[in-house]
Amino acid sequence: MTDPASPPSTPGTPPGAPPGAVVRGLLRAADRATLATTLVAGAGGDAPPAGGWPYASLVLMAVDHDAAPLLLVSTLAEHTRNLQADPRAAILVDGTAGLDEPLTGARATLLGRFARDDDPERRARYLRRHPSAAGYAGFGDFAIWRMTVERAHLVAGFGRIHWMAADAVLGEPGLPLAAREADVVAHMNEDHADAIQLYARVLLGLDGEGWRMTGCDAEGADLRLGGRVARLPFDQPVRDAEAARIQLVKLVKRARERAGG
Repeated sequence: MTDPASPPSTPGTPPGAPPGAVVRGLLRAADRATLATTLVAGAGGDAPPAGGWPYASLVLMAVDHDAAPLLLVSTLAEHTRNLQADPRAAILVDGTAGLDEPLTGARATLLGRFARDDDPERRARYLRRHPSAAGYAGFGDFAIWRMTVERAHLVAGFGRIHWMAADAVLGEPGLPLAAREADVVAHMNEDHADAIQLYARVLLGLDGEGWRMTGCDAEGADLRLGGRVARLPFDQPVRDAEAARIQLVKLVKRARERAGG
């Protein structure tokens, strides 16, 4: 039997990574999640008259630089009204897509509390991840909500099950790169679109033309083409924009060597 302490890799996570890194890799790679909240009493319509029922909904998700979940939600939505009454929630991220045996893949549930967050950089990060959301993000009923993660539960195949505290999952907050991320992403998209295409085609094995970078954090970069997203991992973590530039240059050189070979 495979060692349960060595979960399988996920996008952007090396084989044999510790469970917390696997969860963080799932979070960084995901663009959607299942949100579970507690239904409030008197929700209206045909909802149960008494509160307390679990309520699950599909949400588009981005993550903060430390991988804490970010949602853009409307006060008109059931899940937002639920969070206003009880901020406790669970987020399920699923890394099993495309597997012949989904139950052998990694998925993680995070427990924590959501609160509205009006930080403009987090809002911008979410909208880069989900550019179509710009069409409604300005409506008065929409706002970014951020999860303060308390615990996580990873299931990464049969016998690979781990509970862990938030500090085992989340990355280091407040890195200098966060303040320069928008500049890095804009520079890559405007001046190095060919490099992004090489990352996607050669290093990640993805087809299609027009891939764009939507984010850059300590552990890698996020790419998007239409409704498809991809994760480009760095060889080693970075702390600032210059270190990220070095990693991006290194990766494009690797892609060119492989393409030429």
